[in-house]
Amino acid sequence: MVTRSSVILTLTLSVGTVLTAAAQQPSIEQTGAAAQANLNALVNGSPTVVPRGATEATKGSPYADKRWLPARLRMSNNVPLAPVPLKYDVLNQRLLMRPVSRPNDSLQLDDRLLASFELEEPALNTAGTRRRVFRRFAEAPVPTQRGEYVEVLHEGKYVLLKRYAKVLRKADYQGAYSTDRRYDEIEDKPMYYLRHPNGSVVPVKLTLKAMQSAAPELSAALKAAPNASAAKSDAEWAAVLAAADK
Repeated sequence: MVTRSSVILTLTLSVGTVLTAAAQQPSIEQTGAAAQANLNALVNGSPTVVPRGATEATKGSPYADKRWLPARLRMSNNVPLAPVPLKYDVLNQRLLMRPVSRPNDSLQLDDRLLASFELEEPALNTAGTRRRVFRRFAEAPVPTQRGEYVEVLHEGKYVLLKRYAKVLRKADYQGAYSTDRRYDEIEDKPMYYLRHPNGSVVPVKLTLKAMQSAAPELSAALKAAPNASAAKSDAEWAAVLAAADK
């Protein structure tokens, strides 16, 4: 939770670091001292107070996931970074990280050079940890959304993407025509997109009929996929598409 005492460290990358990294092209999977040194190089800046994402009276969450989850950052210039706990603040369109050495602080990531990030969910059963990939929505039909992040639910010939969106509804309890709602509320307004093999992207709802309409070539395979008629959650539809998209 981001508190009023939390701080932002604006993450900047020096020109020299960028040029050196681009020339050497180190592996993004590199860890240890070198990766930590690169991460440290990105946290030089002036501390500033981080505004609260939500008050105690607010219902809902500004985050794609409220938990601090281990994340691996993939930079567009291939600079390797050490894993770091991360949150995606969808409402304010920012990424917050928590340094291991300062667990009570939240730092806003300057993500101008960030291409994607991968969150690791802890194991809940014998299936082990689950990796969730978020990348830039480069093919967004709305140009202003192309810098946002979308979660990749399925990737094959077809790609199923989830765009997180949040709407803040302010308290409304004053005046003769108020709704007497005495709290702010953050509503989830996610949208799903299906990317075709030719690169085109169409919005889609998570229903069998909508999926068949969005991808007529997969119509029969979708209908024959296990659990296709009953699928509702993101994970269930990812499994349906994995079965149909072969």
